[in-house]
Amino acid sequence: MTGTEVKRASELEPRELYARHARKNGRLLMSMTALAYDDGACLVDVGLGRGENDESDEHRSYRFADAQQATTFVTEAVEALIYLGCEIRE
Repeated sequence: MTGTEVKRASELEPRELYARHARKNGRLLMSMTALAYDDGACLVDVGLGRGENDESDEHRSYRFADAQQATTFVTEAVEALIYLGCEIRE
């Protein structure tokens, strides 16, 4: 493996910036994990649950140009969830 191949492999591995979990009445409704890539891009992975158990049924990913945009997205989602009566945990 050349140095270039090693670099490409490491670029594929994002680093977790933070995670947030929304619960209501003790049940997991949503989890959001922000992942940063070496090129500056950021991905927010969202797991949606049914609220009946702690398992996520559906996953969606949202890609942003940078961590600031991703953080704005997560912050607005968290504020809406708090308004709806959810408890937010890291």
